Amino acid sequence: MAAPVAETTYAAILPAPADLRVKLGVRLHSSALVSIDFLPSHHADLPPATALARRVTAQLHRYFTDPRHVFSLPLALQGTPFQKKVWRALMRIPPGATLSYGALAAQLATGARAVGNACRANPVPIIVPCHRVVARDGMGGYAGVTTGRNLQRKRWLLSHEQRGG
Repeated sequence: MAAPVAETTYAAILPAPADLRVKLGVRLHSSALVSIDFLPSHHADLPPATALARRVTAQLHRYFTDPRHVFSLPLALQGTPFQKKVWRALMRIPPGATLSYGALAAQLATGARAVGNACRANPVPIIVPCHRVVARDGMGGYAGVTTGRNLQRKRWLLSHEQRGG
């Protein structure tokens, strides 16, 4: 996931559900979404100022009330061809389902570690659902870590999707 940048570069900052204890910083470039950053909850909300920012925030809110929501947003994902291939595969994993790093790697004829690295580089978490990829024998990591708040967020997102909202 992209590292947070100065607040002035966000097109919107919105609160996520309280259990996530985070705000979401939405960054746009031209007419596409480029990143969603997890920000500390003390960040001030920033109302969306453009039509696209309103669309992104509306769809995120919709997902938080209906985890079966299918995102329909223009994306400008910056990454290698391999990362983009993995991210496209992630978007085919349905809400409420999970796939192991190894199973996804087998589908893509690559290694599990390479899939994990591509997941870690995902610039638009939630929209490109890297949280749906888990270890063969456990949760695995999220955003490059296997403990702490990031892993709690992964658990919350999976639970949200499995219970249907």
